[in-house]
Amino acid sequence: MKMITHKKFKAELLRDPNVRKAYEELKFEFEIIKAIIRVRAQKKLTQRQLAQKIGVAQSALARFESGRVNPTLSFLKKVTHGLGLTLTVK
Repeated sequence: MKMITHKKFKAELLRDPNVRKAYEELKFEFEIIKAIIRVRAQKKLTQRQLAQKIGVAQSALARFESGRVNPTLSFLKKVTHGLGLTLTVK
């Protein structure tokens, strides 16, 4: 089995119009998640530490960070506040 990079794998998948459409529809959500994970890592917080700080289960935070759930605004507010961020919609 030949190994390929994530970047190359993504490019191959995005050649399919159906995959590209689904990717574009979810892009906004994944950009938010990616930014939150980046800040959590910069602050050297584990999922467990952040979850305890904001009063949620670590598994709930893991589901959010993996994109498996569509969080409520209340949950998103807890996460951003716990990281010292301000959520702004433009």
